[in-house]
Amino acid sequence: MKTEKIGAIIPAAGAGKRMGTQERKQFLLLRDRPILAWTLAALQRIRWIDQIILVVPEDKMRFVQREIIEKYHFSGVTKVLAGGEERTDSVYLGLQQLPADIPWVMIHDGVRPFIREDLLRTAVTTAHESGNAILGVPVRDTLKQVVNQEIVKTKKRNHYWLIQTPQIFQTSQLQELYHQAIQDKVRVSDDAGILEHYGKKVVVCRGDYYNIKITSPEDLPIAERLLPLYFPETLTK
Repeated sequence: MKTEKIGAIIPAAGAGKRMGTQERKQFLLLRDRPILAWTLAALQRIRWIDQIILVVPEDKMRFVQREIIEKYHFSGVTKVLAGGEERTDSVYLGLQQLPADIPWVMIHDGVRPFIREDLLRTAVTTAHESGNAILGVPVRDTLKQVVNQEIVKTKKRNHYWLIQTPQIFQTSQLQELYHQAIQDKVRVSDDAGILEHYGKKVVVCRGDYYNIKITSPEDLPIAERLLPLYFPETLTK
């Protein structure tokens, strides 16, 4: 895919409290490798990503360098940074390290290894046309608002999507808005939320239901079953 340069920022500095394990979720083993290693493997085989900036917990930087990047030969990772207190801070740190000649940036969760290149290519093409693009899938189950275990309202699910990563943005715009968000102490759960907060339009592309974010114990057996579908060349070595 010939396109303008694009860099990737991988925020992987979170505590992962929902997993309920002593080890952070991004470093839990899936088969014989940390989840983060599978995510990096998925990105490194996409040859047109020009550089990858990885943001991890400060106390894990040496481990990540030796036991993930060097061990699995992730030459596409150009920088490893110590993360901030929250995801917003970590992404902002990564954005500050992007060179000026990288006009596009994609943000991708460190615990989302099942990304397909064709979907990412579609998102990038859409971003070039619209200024940004994020991936998502329509909600399939009945959606209800619940307060204190009681149903308040049933929502029309055709208006709701589950949002995923990667999310693609113009580097200069995202840098500017993140700088403002840090000053305003804005906290969001994804990067598109920064644009929403400041009144910018965000375009959603159809993603993949298999592009799961591994965040809870229930996700682990699902991820185990998906590995052979997405990494057959690795698992047969």
